[in-house]
Amino acid sequence: MRPGLKLSDEPAGHMIRLCGHDLRPLKEGALYWPAQKTLIVSDLHFEKGSSYARAGQHLPPYDTRTTLGLITRLIAELNPERVISLGDSFHDPRAHERLPEDDWSAICALTASLDWVWVEGNHDPDPPEGLGGTAFKELKLGRLTFRHEPTGETGEISGHLHPCARLIGRGNKMVRRRCFVTDGNSLILPSMGAFTGGLNVLEKPYQPLFPRGLQVFMMGTDRVYAVPTTRLAPDRSSGARWKF
Repeated sequence: MRPGLKLSDEPAGHMIRLCGHDLRPLKEGALYWPAQKTLIVSDLHFEKGSSYARAGQHLPPYDTRTTLGLITRLIAELNPERVISLGDSFHDPRAHERLPEDDWSAICALTASLDWVWVEGNHDPDPPEGLGGTAFKELKLGRLTFRHEPTGETGEISGHLHPCARLIGRGNKMVRRRCFVTDGNSLILPSMGAFTGGLNVLEKPYQPLFPRGLQVFMMGTDRVYAVPTTRLAPDRSSGARWKF
């Protein structure tokens, strides 16, 4: 992003090249691999709202429906043949038991319509049966490896950290958005869950994963923007208490 420009002034069309593969980051937080007709999503955290409600923190119980609606729209627009969900698709091992009937049916319709892959996460080490799709601890396609927790391995596409960035804008105003982060060697996706937060890319967990520096692609309202790390700022409070 050029100095002095707002997000809406920047051109669109960014591609991320990883191990010879061109990948398109989407403003919704998903990644599209055109050559393989594959849509990649991460950290959906279905039924996080109902989990919090059980603990006494009442949130609107529509997070699963909102996230499903977003994925359904992307599938209709892109017509992929495969969807890979990179773990923590469900907020906890019993989340599927709290799914409203309509949301259960919507998930089953999606998994029956194409090749759906559930990658196991730390919140859902055993993706629920009965919802369709195929579960893997990790998946390798070509030179790319899909897993939940990042290791920095060459060709790795992962999630887990819920990356976000805080950008210094005009008049030193701050914009904080979810983002994709890469160094051209590996890539971490933002979370797509409606109730999920984010960990600033300047926090310590990212440093060993990207020792040569990182590139940030920030989600905007209408497109994805490549932003220079020199324009990024840490959060006011430390992310040390972030729970993955």
